[in-house]
Amino acid sequence: MIYNTELNRLALPEYGRNIQNMVDYCTAIPKREERQRCAGTIINIMGNMFPHLRDVNDFKHILWDHLAIMADFKLDINYPYEVIKKENLYSKPPRIPYSNARIRYKHYGRTLELMIKKANEMEAGGERDQLIKLLANQMKRAFLSWNKESVDDRKIFKDLDELSQGKIVLNEAEYKLTESRDILAKSNNTGNNNNTSGKKNHSRKNR
Repeated sequence: MIYNTELNRLALPEYGRNIQNMVDYCTAIPKREERQRCAGTIINIMGNMFPHLRDVNDFKHILWDHLAIMADFKLDINYPYEVIKKENLYSKPPRIPYSNARIRYKHYGRTLELMIKKANEMEAGGERDQLIKLLANQMKRAFLSWNKESVDDRKIFKDLDELSQGKIVLNEAEYKLTESRDILAKSNNTGNNNNTSGKKNHSRKNR
């Protein structure tokens, strides 16, 4: 008896040993035209193994790439696509630079800081005032998601003043933000609804 551990390692195990044997046979065919026909047949079989992926973009292209990989790039045929090169197969993607921008208050996040900067650049008027009010309320929601007790509006106004470098100063008598209890109640209701939905879905699955 021959064990799989005694055989050559599969380049793409998801296709199995039989497909690999077909590829090896195809590679060894002496006549180019026969190799071409054999490769096309193998591609059709590979595609039938994963019919749910046929709607994926470039599905056929991916199959031809996989055929080249399983043949160790030794299959001499006319590929209908430009297949991946062996030297690029194990190349690492370029490193994504990590942002080193300092966030003054992490519970507010970088996006809010950028939106406050945008508000600073806007001309005075109703649109800017509306944006500032939305930002202040969002800051309050963000603060309460971090500290689920309560926060005074004066704290939000102070932080907004600081983050805007003194360009956005709100008067507590003129600006009234959403009550802390209303924000917390809405947050709790959202959490409860998600839990209830999860329980219903779990119940349906168990039926």
